[in-house]
Amino acid sequence: MTASDMVYIGKSEKDEVLDPRLANRHGLITGATGTGKTVTLQVMAEGLSRLGIPVFAADVKGDFSGVSQMGVPNPVFEARAAQIGLDDYKHEQFPIMFWDLYGEAGHPIRASMKSMGPLIVSRLLDLNDVQEGIINIVFRVSDDENIPLIDLDDLRAVLNNVSNRAEEISAKYGNVAKASVGAVQRSLLVLEQQGGKNFFGEPALDINDFMKKDAQGRGYINVLMADKLMQSPRLYATFLLWLMNELFTKLPEAGDLPKPKLCFFFDEAHLLFDQAPPSLMEKIEQVTRLIRSKAVGVYYVTQNPLDVPDTVSGQLGNRVQHALRAFTPREQKAVRAAAETFRPNPKIDTARVIMELAVGEALVSMLEGKGTPEMVERTLIRPPSGRVGAITDAERNAVLAESPLLGKYEQRAQSRSAADVLDKGSGGQPAAGSAPVEAGAATSGGGWFGWGSKAATPPSPPGAPYGKPASRSGNYGGNRQSTVEIVEKAAARGAVQIATRVVGQMIRRALGGR
Repeated sequence: MTASDMVYIGKSEKDEVLDPRLANRHGLITGATGTGKTVTLQVMAEGLSRLGIPVFAADVKGDFSGVSQMGVPNPVFEARAAQIGLDDYKHEQFPIMFWDLYGEAGHPIRASMKSMGPLIVSRLLDLNDVQEGIINIVFRVSDDENIPLIDLDDLRAVLNNVSNRAEEISAKYGNVAKASVGAVQRSLLVLEQQGGKNFFGEPALDINDFMKKDAQGRGYINVLMADKLMQSPRLYATFLLWLMNELFTKLPEAGDLPKPKLCFFFDEAHLLFDQAPPSLMEKIEQVTRLIRSKAVGVYYVTQNPLDVPDTVSGQLGNRVQHALRAFTPREQKAVRAAAETFRPNPKIDTARVIMELAVGEALVSMLEGKGTPEMVERTLIRPPSGRVGAITDAERNAVLAESPLLGKYEQRAQSRSAADVLDKGSGGQPAAGSAPVEAGAATSGGGWFGWGSKAATPPSPPGAPYGKPASRSGNYGGNRQSTVEIVEKAAARGAVQIATRVVGQMIRRALGGR
C-alpha cells in the first residue's frame, strides 16, 4: 500500500501511519488533560474518513464538533506542518452527522428497553444481585406473556404487575420481594431524572446509519454530542456499551477486510470499567476481542492507561501515548505501566520521555506487517485539517439540515404499551389467548446483553414533535395510562380479589364447609 492509502499520524524519524488493514485490531489513546488527545482523535478520524471509513466518536467537551467546519489558518499548525514536511497540508471540511440522546443537538438515538437486555439495564440502574434478579424476572415475564417492554413506563408497569402477582411469580420464576421491587422503582426514578426517558422508545436506532459515505466516497464522522450526557456518566458509559453490543450482534462476520466498516472511539473510557461487576467485565472483554471479526475497530480514549483493565488492554494493538504527569506513587506506577506496554526502542527511555512530551507530541506504536507492533517512537502529531474547537448553534443546525437522515428519527413512533396489554387481562394478567404484541415486543437484543431474538415491526405513524414524547394513543391500544392510574387499578383489582375470597369463605362456613 502507498502512503496515500494510510492514515498519517505524524512524524518521528519516519512517517507514523495507521494501516487500514489493521485498524480493526483496536487501539488506545491516553494522556493527561490538555496534552493533545482530542486533536489526535480528530487527526485519526479525518484520516479514516478520507479513506472512506466511517467513524463514531463522542464529543464529551464540545470541542470535537469543529471537524464539521473548514479549518482556519493557525500559525502553530502551519509551523508544525512545515516541521514534519507535510507539503500537501490544507484545510478541509468533513461529512458529519450529529447525534444526541436528548434529541437537542443532533438526531435522537433510541432503543427499546428489551433490546438493552437485563444485564445492561441492571448496570444502568446500579442494582445489586438481588435487584438484578428482579429485572431478570421482569424480562422473562415480558417475554413469556408477550408484554411489550419498550420504555421506562413499560418497565414500571411490568414491575407493578410482577409485584401484584408476587406469590404466583415467585412459585414460577423465583422469589419476588416487594422491598427489592421498590428499590428498583426508586432507581428507575433516578434514571428518569437523569434523562434516561429520552433514550428508551421507538423508532430504534439502525446501526447501518452510522456507516454512510458522502458523494466523494469519504466516510461520515458520527459525532455523539455528549457534553450534557456526561452529567450522567453511568448513562453515558452504559449507552456506549450497548452500542458496541449492537454493532457486534447485528453486523455479519466479515473477517479481515482491506478497510474496517467502522471505527468506534470511546472517550472517557474509564467510566465503562469503574465498579463494573465481574460478569459485565467478562462481556466487555469478549466484545472487544471478538468484534474485530465484524470489521469494527474500537479505540479507547482515557487519561491513564491503568484505567483500562489488562484483559482489555491486551487486545489494543495501535497505541498513542501523550504526556503523563507523575507526582504521586500511583501516577509513577501509571508511567511505568504505560512504558511497559510498548515494544521497547533502544534509542528511547520510554518512561522518562512520557513525562517530557510537549503538547502535540506523543509516543506512537502502530501495528505493522502481519500485525506485530512497531518499536515505540517519539512523534510529532500532524495538524488536523478541520477546525479545532466548538461550533455555533447556527453551524450545527446547518449541518443537521443537510443530513441524509433528516426526519428519520426526530419524531417518536407510537406503539402499544405494557399498561394497555395488562389492562386488558384479568387480575393484572394478559388476556387469555391474546395474540403476541408485535409493536416493540420483539427486540434486537439477542447475543450476550439482549433478551430473546424475535423480529420487531415498529409502527410507522409519527409521534410528538422533535425531542418530545408522544402518548401511545389512536390505533395502538387506547390512551396511555399514567403510572398512578396503573397502580390505582392494580390496587382496585387486588381489593376485589380479596373481597371475593372473604365472601367465599363465609359462604362455605355457613354451609358447614371450611
